[in-house]
Amino acid sequence: MRNRMEDVNEFLSHRRVALVGASHDDKDFSRMVMRELIDRGYDVVPVNPGGGVIEGRVAYAEVGAIDPPVEAAIVMTPPQVTEQIVRACAAAGIQRVWLHRGVGQGAVSAPAVQACQELGIRVVAGECPLMFLPDAGFVHRLHRFTKKIAGSYPARA
Repeated sequence: MRNRMEDVNEFLSHRRVALVGASHDDKDFSRMVMRELIDRGYDVVPVNPGGGVIEGRVAYAEVGAIDPPVEAAIVMTPPQVTEQIVRACAAAGIQRVWLHRGVGQGAVSAPAVQACQELGIRVVAGECPLMFLPDAGFVHRLHRFTKKIAGSYPARA
């Protein structure tokens, strides 16, 4: 499945998003994603089964507990649990999901993508949202450039 720029742009238009898989380790890549989004004006709600506080924000143990609810979620979990997370998002009324991938498999799994399709969730699968942010850093611009050269950049409508 090739992603579409329409889905990327529509997802990023939501300014309040959950980040499922936010780590308590401040050196984890999920924390960098969270900080970058916050720096650009997003209200990022961390989700971690351990709860607590992440980047000075209350971390919810599950997406269904977020109050007030969010309309979109970035998923940065191991692929083995991603389908379960997608189903939890649907149960919480979240209809836009971004399955993160920077390098390696990331959160993407075939059952999770299929669940999104079955549940009517608009999905961006296998991209890093940082590539699409205004004023992306050099590494993210390079990532974007290489995807364009390789023909794997999201398709225009």
